[in-house]
Amino acid sequence: MEGSTAGYVQIVSRRVVRPDAATSPDGAPSEPETMHLTPWDLRVMTVDYIQKGVLLPKPQAGGEAARLVDGLASSFARALGRFYPLAGRLTVAEATDGGEPAPGIVVSLRCNGEGAEFVHAVAPEVTVSDITAPVYVPPVVWSLFPLNGVLGTDVSRPVLAAQVTELADGVFVAMSLNHGVADGTTFWHLFNTWSEISRSGGDAGRELSTPPPVLGRWFPDSCPVPIRLPFGRLEDIVRRPVYLPVRECFFHFSAESVRTLKAKANAEMAGTATATISSLQSLLAHVWRAACRARELLPDRETTYTLLVGCRGRVRGIPQAYMGNAMTLAIAKSAAGDVAGRGLGWAAWLLNRAVASFDEGTVRGELARWPQDPRFVYVRGGAQGGRRRGRRDRELPAVRRVRQRLRVGPASGRPERRREQDGREGDCVRGARRRGQHGAGSVPVG
Repeated sequence: MEGSTAGYVQIVSRRVVRPDAATSPDGAPSEPETMHLTPWDLRVMTVDYIQKGVLLPKPQAGGEAARLVDGLASSFARALGRFYPLAGRLTVAEATDGGEPAPGIVVSLRCNGEGAEFVHAVAPEVTVSDITAPVYVPPVVWSLFPLNGVLGTDVSRPVLAAQVTELADGVFVAMSLNHGVADGTTFWHLFNTWSEISRSGGDAGRELSTPPPVLGRWFPDSCPVPIRLPFGRLEDIVRRPVYLPVRECFFHFSAESVRTLKAKANAEMAGTATATISSLQSLLAHVWRAACRARELLPDRETTYTLLVGCRGRVRGIPQAYMGNAMTLAIAKSAAGDVAGRGLGWAAWLLNRAVASFDEGTVRGELARWPQDPRFVYVRGGAQGGRRRGRRDRELPAVRRVRQRLRVGPASGRPERRREQDGREGDCVRGARRRGQHGAGSVPVG
């Protein structure tokens, strides 16, 4: 047993899990290959890893926990066989032009099968209720995820890692994925594949219902491949934010309350709206209005709500099973007084129209221009509030995810580890309640 501990969590072992080539539909390449990164990939490699996990009941029989961990490691390897590029490493090379050295650097994914990290940990004094019962998420949750505090630009680290933590009465299964190689849709595609393989009980011959990923990277026609970044070294684009202490909590909405919000939003816009407002848009509008009120924003202060819009199925050439990053932004803007005062339906309609404004040509043009003017996503540190002191309201992004579990038993919940900064991508509307300041809550919408 390793001697390292993190709070109540102790690391039992670390191992490298390599992809099981037998589960790859086309077979993993016999020699390492290079996968070039797209503008979508490169612009988010400056943020921390995508980190999510599920709570499962602990096996009752003695010795079952050890078998569970070994079984999950085995099924993880088989799932990784389908997603074998994620067992590689990011590399940085000097740019070339016609075989000659050129200014700049090129960041690529080297598919060499080096492996993903698999961590086994124990937290014998932590119960499931310790995690799910408190109003505020306990700090121990942060220790249930591997690769905490690692940015996508930390190329020496694995692209993918998983951690299985035995609790007093449960098991927490977590996964961390470098955002520079894939987005949340790919994250859950891999997690769902792992889930189905785990449920099969080791039946290697069983055909999976989860479709295999499409591994080829997609570039717009006018985009150079590989993309040459105009920097002398990768560290030139890194900004490591300093995070102030925050307390985070989740607000849970029942299915009935979400249906009520949707009905109210559509009723308020009856005769005006030309499309149906969705459940998600209704819920996010509810949160947007609450955030404006809680922050005590001046009525004429502009507030923006940024939604992540998936491009799979919206952009020609990007299939639903595409492995990588494929998302753009939809932004709704309004004065805070209008958001808070003109009704739920009006705010939800702004979000609806923001999503409806998606234009494939605009997206293709932005991607094609990105190599000439590369810009990156950064997480802001500190604790901004934007209350009546007149600061600009920070953006609240939202993206819908699909809940999934490994089916070892019924899941008790699904915490996630994020740096809470009112502006990060998550599978829910995220916000932090900071000491002495107001903030939005967290609303799971899976």
